[in-house]
Order: sequence, then C-alpha cells, then structure tokens
Amino acid sequence: MYIYNVTVSIDKTLAEDWLNWMKTVHVPDVLNTGHFTENKICKVLNVNDEGETFSVQYTFENMQDIEDYQKNHATRLQAEHSQRYEGKYAAFRTLLEIV
Repeated sequence: MYIYNVTVSIDKTLAEDWLNWMKTVHVPDVLNTGHFTENKICKVLNVNDEGETFSVQYTFENMQDIEDYQKNHATRLQAEHSQRYEGKYAAFRTLLEIV
C-alpha cells in the first residue's frame, strides 16, 4: 500500500475556506477518479510560518494507480486548486510506501 501525500501551506486568512473546499469539493473529486481507497487531512503542528500547513493523504494499492491518476487527472485537479488559491499557498507532493 502507498500514500500520495500533498503538503499545503495556505495563508492563515484563507485556511478555513481552503479546508472546507478541500473537504467538500477537491478531495471528493480526487476520490471519484477511482484511484484511491481512502484519504485523511492532517494539520501539521510543528511549523513556524505565517500560514496554516496541512498534509492531505490519499491511500492507493499499487503504483499503476498513481501513474494513471497523474496522467489522466492530476493536471486538471491541481489547476482548479491553483486558480482558486493562486499566490496564497505553497505545496509539495510525496509518494510514501507503507511498510
């Protein structure tokens, strides 16, 4: 099993809106692609910056799932996020293997 982790630091003034949008729109859209089995959103507590930082985790079964997601869905879904919060966030992505 694997985790696709997206760490996002969002402007504090937008954190509540962002979290609501993630829970009601973005995460359901990502899960509806059929490539992930579950998801979690965690608030990162040990960050000293001017934003709120979150770890958005999507669990998937095999590497083909993430490859298909990245090829067929990631660009569109990331663009929707970028357009909504342009200039107000920073993000990086990691792939993790559950051992």
